[in-house]
Amino acid sequence: MNHSMDEMSPCRRRRALITALPCAFLGAMGSPAAQTPPSPFDHRHGAWDALLKQHVAVAAGGNASVVRYAALRSQRGMLKGYLDTLSAVPASGYGSWSRPQQLAFLINAYNAFTVELILTRYPDLKSIKDLGSFVQSPWKKKFFRLLGQERSLDEIEHEMIRAPGVFDDPRIHVAVVCAAVGCPMLRNEAFVAERLDEQFDDSLRRFLSDRTRNRFDAATGTLAVSKIFDWYRKDFELGHKGYGTLQTVFTRHAEVLGTTPQAQADLRAGRYKLTYLDYDWTLNDAR
Repeated sequence: MNHSMDEMSPCRRRRALITALPCAFLGAMGSPAAQTPPSPFDHRHGAWDALLKQHVAVAAGGNASVVRYAALRSQRGMLKGYLDTLSAVPASGYGSWSRPQQLAFLINAYNAFTVELILTRYPDLKSIKDLGSFVQSPWKKKFFRLLGQERSLDEIEHEMIRAPGVFDDPRIHVAVVCAAVGCPMLRNEAFVAERLDEQFDDSLRRFLSDRTRNRFDAATGTLAVSKIFDWYRKDFELGHKGYGTLQTVFTRHAEVLGTTPQAQADLRAGRYKLTYLDYDWTLNDAR
């Protein structure tokens, strides 16, 4: 038989209130089963991919690109939304992913946070180096969160991507882009786990095909290449992904470095003097 609260004794009323409180609290907050689970991370990097397709202009020949920073600035909210999804990934979630998923995540994060860093001062800069100072380079600034910690671009590249025994892939040096003309081109698509090898190989071929950054002079027998191969020579000498020496890199890609059959034969045989070109730190801006 049901009784109203008014009809109950004081003791029975207290017992009824104590019993009802947890149910009322759950009703207000929503039961665990009714709460919306967090959305899974988008390993297609769809938002970043869309921004790249819209704002990265690939040069004729497909070996270089520039960024339409002025237009991208008007969509900075979309960029920040993507960066927020990167920052929201917990270390535990990242740890459960495949190695290709992790590497694609870190490379896209590096490139996207680099663009965001440029936009903090754009258009009042001519180079990413303008964002540094005498005491701190722009790559050492801790200006974003990733995997639960405040991070810098240097941490992503050198402590996470290049950490020995983690990914061990020298081709990452044509994937991480520092917003400079001398850098490998920023692709007009996001890196994705299922196509990572293909994208790395394609980026390396495009970079070596760009005569402004890598070129072979058959007349003098001189192979002049980007300073990247000087700075990170050791990464190409560790035997990872089949690259044991810099010569291996140039031998494999003789067909894009040499413009004639004889030049290609010389490159494959190692008949050249190796030199390094000056690095162009000018902003890779479309303006």
